[in-house]
Amino acid sequence: MKKIIAIIGAFMLMAAPLTMNADNQKAAKKELDSKSSKTARKEAKKLEKEGWKAAPGALPLEKQLDRSYLKQQEEDELGYPKFLMSEAMSIGETYDAAKAQAYELAKQNLAGQIQTEVTALIENTVANKQLGKEEAASITESVLASKNLISQKIGKTITVVELYRTLPNKNKEVLLRLAYNLGMAKEAARQAIREDLQQKGKDLHEQLDKALGFAK
Repeated sequence: MKKIIAIIGAFMLMAAPLTMNADNQKAAKKELDSKSSKTARKEAKKLEKEGWKAAPGALPLEKQLDRSYLKQQEEDELGYPKFLMSEAMSIGETYDAAKAQAYELAKQNLAGQIQTEVTALIENTVANKQLGKEEAASITESVLASKNLISQKIGKTITVVELYRTLPNKNKEVLLRLAYNLGMAKEAARQAIREDLQQKGKDLHEQLDKALGFAK
């Protein structure tokens, strides 16, 4: 009897991933079959006239745009945007070269947005009298000097739009839109700036943690 139960249990464990895959496939098919928003259809027509096409293996252009809009609208439990969005274009002799450069440019764009977000959070702690102006100025200085480091610390991004077009000289131009979780963005900033702050003063990195919401 125990042997039979063990066999049934093993079968159920093996069947679970198959069920999940089937559910994912159904969800994906439902998304493809659903009608795109009016805004997405309008932008898709504009981009298509400009020669843009969906990347091989990617969702159709309209669906990619729909996904981009949804990411922009997602909010956390407090009603704040859940994702930072970034767009970049690049030209290269090959598709892969253009895509790689566009991705790096998009990451730099994200790093700039993260700097802005962190600076705003620091200013907010000063306004709430949780941080002195001199300490805030020192932290902000480190934030503004750390764009490249922040870019290097950026983790897994979500590519919501990936388009390309072939130029008259046969070069490829690639357009990418990335979504990056705001919580991960704060962690990237924290890691990039922490070492510099520790050299400036023993408690400045702790003040940064408070501003970013990491302090207990």
